[in-house]
Amino acid sequence: MNLLGQTRKAIVIGATGMVGQQLVTGLLEQHSYTEVVILVRESLKLTHPKLIQVIVNWDELEKYESAFHQADDLFCCLGTTIKKAGSQAAFRKVDLEYPVTAAKIAKRHGIKQFIGISSMGANAKSRVFYSRTKGQFEEEVKKTGIPSIHFVRPSLLLGDRKEHRTGEKMGEVFLRLFDPLLKLGKGRQFRAIPGSLVAAAMIRIALQEQKGIHIYSNHEIREIAESQPLSQK
Repeated sequence: MNLLGQTRKAIVIGATGMVGQQLVTGLLEQHSYTEVVILVRESLKLTHPKLIQVIVNWDELEKYESAFHQADDLFCCLGTTIKKAGSQAAFRKVDLEYPVTAAKIAKRHGIKQFIGISSMGANAKSRVFYSRTKGQFEEEVKKTGIPSIHFVRPSLLLGDRKEHRTGEKMGEVFLRLFDPLLKLGKGRQFRAIPGSLVAAAMIRIALQEQKGIHIYSNHEIREIAESQPLSQK
């Protein structure tokens, strides 16, 4: 395992999504990271000397344990919608089962940090299926015993997506319209946030190497990302 100040290895799950793509790009630009491993279903049209793509069957993730060897940070950007997944059971696989399995494997290989995207309102006891699943995701990752666990809870994400999400697009228009009114007070929690800022915040959080369990609200994510330009050293 790499020590503070030395080079480090990152693993990214969910690298094909809006935030995941920007996260991978940011990690590759960081001099601190000499190896970035992404676990994907299909190979991406992306090449870089530090990038390693591992094609996986998510239902048999244990077969790819070697990819987790000597990694420092596990970044989780996995997420879908019930519409795209097709059912609540399929949604749970992507947003709960796969990330938790990856976290457990990573822990067995001595990983020190987990940095994952959750959601506003995540609560394992919520009556809302989406919020309950996200809350269960957080609770199960906490149980792994990884020394440093970080959950970012963004509001609606802004940015280009591969698939069209009608509901989220309507929400984006609404939040953009009222954004000036949401910049102060409790409104900051509901401001739509660019995926690029979420990715930048996740990298900065990882580089701070704070032990324990940490949860970052929507406005805290923005503050971390915008506090200063992300150093490439």
